[in-house]
Amino acid sequence: MKDEPSHAKREIRSILLVDDDVGLCNLMSEFFSEHDFRLAAVHDGMTGLSRAIAGGYDLILLDIMLPLLDGIEVLKRLREKKVHTPIILLTARTAHRDRITGLDAGADDYISKPFAPHELLARVRAVLRRISQLPAATSTPVEIGRIRLDPRRREVWKGKYRIDVTSIEFDILDILMHAAGHVVSRDQLASDLSRREFTTSQRFIDVHISHLRKKLETSHQPLIRSVRGVGYLFLPVEGHEA
Repeated sequence: MKDEPSHAKREIRSILLVDDDVGLCNLMSEFFSEHDFRLAAVHDGMTGLSRAIAGGYDLILLDIMLPLLDGIEVLKRLREKKVHTPIILLTARTAHRDRITGLDAGADDYISKPFAPHELLARVRAVLRRISQLPAATSTPVEIGRIRLDPRRREVWKGKYRIDVTSIEFDILDILMHAAGHVVSRDQLASDLSRREFTTSQRFIDVHISHLRKKLETSHQPLIRSVRGVGYLFLPVEGHEA
């Protein structure tokens, strides 16, 4: 029996590109169409926000420097409205502060301009692949103190309240909770996250750890301790420092 034609197995994914560079948008639309993606482009932050809220996209590419409403504000408003569509920020090469702010606001990844189209394509595929993965080996919920992590649903709960976390925040917490009571080095975190296809660096990890602390901890209930020069420790009993 003959193999099914490869084109019959292709899945067309939908991307929203929010960028005021019309020429770049046209080039990206043509490029992504050659790789089984349908790309729609808008050129200002307000329109981008409206289209993203309306939904129907598998991923959003969001420039930071936009007319009417900048990309960071668009990102914040989307996350406030519980829009969980993965977002990759397009940033100026020198805008380090914007990258950190964007990750802290809930971006899934970022890429610096100017970029090679194939690098952007690789980032898009990695984020979409990561979002769709539900590893069987970690399908059992983990509960420590009042924090409950459900890998099957990719949800985090604190008591009776569900906490909104990004994909990378979930994966970092997953690693730390499974190693509760033991220090996880930054190198080990970077290695594990790289296997899950995240872009990693020490600063990248530190930003997301900080974001997790803001979401999960109170001043009287530390959960994640920094071990200087080594890594991080998820405390085995909430509020107890081992």
